[in-house]
Amino acid sequence: MLAKFGEIDLDTIDVSNLNRQFLFQKKHVGKSKAQVAKESVLQFCPTANIKAYHDSIMNPDYNVEFFRNFMLVMNALDNRAARNHVNRMCLAADIPLIESGTAGYLGQVTVIKKGLTECYECQPKPTQKTFPGCTIRNTPSEPIHCIVWAKYLFNQLFGEEDADQEVSPDTADPELSWNPADTEARATASDQDGDIKRVSTKDWARSTGYDSVKLFNKLFKDDIQYLLTMDKLWKKRKAPLPLDWLELQKLACPQEVTGTGLKDQHVLGVAGYSQLFSRSVETLRSMLADKGDGAELVWDKDDPAAMDFVTAAANLRMHIFSMNMKSRFDIKSMAGNIIPAIATTNAVIAGLIVLEALKILSGDVEQCRTIFLNKQPNPRKKLLVPCALDPPSANCYVCASKPEVTVKLNVNKTLVLALQDKILKEKFGMVAPDVQIEDGKGTILISSEEGETEANNSKFLSDFGIRNGSRLQVDDFLQDYTLLVNVIHCEELEKDVEFEVVGDAPDKAPTPPSSQEEQKNFANGNKDSAEPSTSSNAPAEQDDVLIVDSDEEPSSSTMDVSTESGGLKRKLHDAETGEASAKRQRLDQATADDDDDIIALD
Repeated sequence: MLAKFGEIDLDTIDVSNLNRQFLFQKKHVGKSKAQVAKESVLQFCPTANIKAYHDSIMNPDYNVEFFRNFMLVMNALDNRAARNHVNRMCLAADIPLIESGTAGYLGQVTVIKKGLTECYECQPKPTQKTFPGCTIRNTPSEPIHCIVWAKYLFNQLFGEEDADQEVSPDTADPELSWNPADTEARATASDQDGDIKRVSTKDWARSTGYDSVKLFNKLFKDDIQYLLTMDKLWKKRKAPLPLDWLELQKLACPQEVTGTGLKDQHVLGVAGYSQLFSRSVETLRSMLADKGDGAELVWDKDDPAAMDFVTAAANLRMHIFSMNMKSRFDIKSMAGNIIPAIATTNAVIAGLIVLEALKILSGDVEQCRTIFLNKQPNPRKKLLVPCALDPPSANCYVCASKPEVTVKLNVNKTLVLALQDKILKEKFGMVAPDVQIEDGKGTILISSEEGETEANNSKFLSDFGIRNGSRLQVDDFLQDYTLLVNVIHCEELEKDVEFEVVGDAPDKAPTPPSSQEEQKNFANGNKDSAEPSTSSNAPAEQDDVLIVDSDEEPSSSTMDVSTESGGLKRKLHDAETGEASAKRQRLDQATADDDDDIIALD
């Protein structure tokens, strides 16, 4: 039987996508990734049966029954929310899932199978530190988003330009339209034939002589006013407030500061940061001119002018989006490095995904492995290191037979809306939760039906009789997921902490007993001399594959690796330190080291 494939991707092709994969060309800019990928594959494999979906995997149309149409699912996602969702859908449908991720030269592939392996959420993940481009450019909600934007701006004006680091409003933001034609039209408004004819940010700045006032008004007034025309973005968000240079200069105290201690720990007023922006632009312009034509500046957090520029630009953007501004000290501590996407790494991981898929299609799920791609050879001189798959965690609140969690909060201060958005959706990854109080009456606290319980949102949990020891039955019918939430009332939570999940799994898994025996070595593909399986365990008619790709918003044991090809837990060998971790059994008898979290910004 001819295998059938489905590919789901909401995103459109941007210039920055051209240097990290092999299916898209310059003429495809602005078009649907799923559709172009299908067309490109059909050119070298005309007999393939592929259906492209230009849509979000979170769309309710893709329910459990939809997932059951496929024999396996391959993830190529870049955010945790979508990963959690697909993980739960595959568990509910009992379909194998191949997870993957890359970050620079590092990569990982693993297989998730209900009842056989850990699921994606069995181990705790570090705080989400990946930021989709549309969040950075259009809808920042945290100071770090503004700091990343300011660093991008530095490179676009004075350093090496990178299409990944565009700072202008994103007209192809998926939130603006669910219509593929509309999305494509927005993305190709100035590039009808796919050619790139836009004037770069640096070229525009040069044409103005790096005029700081013109730069200010473009970045903090004109671009913000343009964002306001994207009215769909502000239906559930507070709209940004544009700044005007002349109006700010009329303020009486431009150097007003808050905070005590060292100068770097002061926070200036918005007028003060406008002046700092102007002075830093003048300084950087002079530094660039001194280097000669075609020269570029390199971002360095220890360069005073560069740090002044990022501090000023980030704080002005924070003010525009109604965030509390940060001191120079805080911004310097938050500014980090960005790991690039590398086409060869993506290609290697894609190949490993296919090898694991072949095992599943042959009915040999038990032979699947987690495979790490390291930057440098391990002591056995291997870059690719296979590991045994871990069994499910008994404490997982997703794949346990009866998922249950305990949440500590103040019932007198926690709103129903906070329970829904911050706890159930953000923390526990639900999409459309329904909540019933186990009070003997079956009181419905939250309904996924629009408007049905909206009046409850502004009330506190205590208003519904919820107190210490109360139990909430939470159902997400889209994910076919049920969670029992035990409530502990606490009036002594730490400052700025709204809730705590009691009994979260530890950040690092315990060391397994030393008596564990090493397993037999296997190659990175199927077993040696393996033939296609005729096992009765393999479905006779179900031969479909679903590929899920996404650049939606805002990385198997302790770490998320998150770029456009995805984020996944991992323990990597560190060739420089040589330290070891016994988390997994290495099939090649090499040890795995604990690495720092690898963060990539997309």
